[in-house]
Amino acid sequence: MKTLRTLRRAALPLLLALCAVALSACGGDAPSNAPRSEVVVGFSQLGSESGWRIGNTASMEKAAREWGFGLMLDNANQRQDKQIAAIRSFISYRVDVIVFSPIVETGWDNVLTEAKDAGIPVILMDRMIESGDDDRYTAYIGADFLAEGRRAGKFLKQKADAMGAKHMNIVEITGTEDSTPMRDRQSGFMWTIKDDDRFTVIESVSGDFLRSKGEECMRYLLEKYGPEGIDVVYSHNDEMTLGALKVLEEAGVKPARDIVIISVDAQQEAVDALREGRINCIVECTPNLGDAVMEMVDALSKGKQIPKRNHPVETAFTEFDDLSDLAPRGY
Repeated sequence: MKTLRTLRRAALPLLLALCAVALSACGGDAPSNAPRSEVVVGFSQLGSESGWRIGNTASMEKAAREWGFGLMLDNANQRQDKQIAAIRSFISYRVDVIVFSPIVETGWDNVLTEAKDAGIPVILMDRMIESGDDDRYTAYIGADFLAEGRRAGKFLKQKADAMGAKHMNIVEITGTEDSTPMRDRQSGFMWTIKDDDRFTVIESVSGDFLRSKGEECMRYLLEKYGPEGIDVVYSHNDEMTLGALKVLEEAGVKPARDIVIISVDAQQEAVDALREGRINCIVECTPNLGDAVMEMVDALSKGKQIPKRNHPVETAFTEFDDLSDLAPRGY
């Protein structure tokens, strides 16, 4: 008797042919990311809320094409229930590997147990989960968010030294509550500055990694403390930072001069703002993980072991650096 996976692969050319005919009848082309390979990856992206996230998806699509793997892509649009439904559909389809970026850390145990019982390895990308059983996923690939927070804190100390500052009030605009980058970027930053009496974090508010929320948070903080009561803005991603810059400038505040601005991601628009003197520091968090993910998929498809935790090499870009030779970011 043929296995579900064998039947899936046998039916795949027909399904793709029908898809191509349907699209042709509508004047379109067959999707470039349609599965056409013996190795099929199910990828649940958490959303498209930022240039970083869009770049991350593009990196996965490009890498899948270059490796010759099929890619089933689902965008959850910031909804955990949609991600869980997508993962279950990947399990039903019997993909070879499931890759997903968890919106939050909790609530995944049941669906990941289902994937484990089906014998499908799971790679967590960009964000981690909180689970009592690490065997429910095969590997994690993404930034070391604690290290990112520490880099942000290290820059702030360097900046305070250069300014000769005796005391600085800090406001923090965090990412999505209970997400790995939010928790770890906060923890790494706080750990780095905790023994320095010059720094006081007066409030942390969640901007959910969205530019519009970054605007809302900055407007609230300005109204509450006034520009004279804020010395530093530490924002967990560039989208929120760019929203905060808009509000500050509308209020007549000169960001990076009147208030120190520290951001995370290093997408092109933010790097341009750093070069213009509107941001003081951006901690890099690369979205270009696709090739490394597909290398892991290739190894798993051949029955090889892969490391449990995998981090890209990242850095920070600051006002103290020469950025003239920095290549375009691509996202």
